[in-house]
Amino acid sequence: MDMLFILVPIAIILVGFAAWGMRWALKSGQFDDMDSPASSILFDDDEHMIPDDAKVPKQPNDKAGDKNNEKAKPS
Repeated sequence: MDMLFILVPIAIILVGFAAWGMRWALKSGQFDDMDSPASSILFDDDEHMIPDDAKVPKQPNDKAGDKNNEKAKPS
């Protein structure tokens, strides 16, 4: 029974710290964007590791002169 006089105030203090931490997290915007961190793992961020001579130059997307695009159109 004597132990309750120690455990109850400790439990109240711990609940107070948890409530303060939750309030701080909500006010500081910790839960504003839950989707971006999960999807950021899908994007490559190691482009700086590829040597310049191994990179393929990007071609401009010219749809007017694309022969495959003309074949795909119905006549």
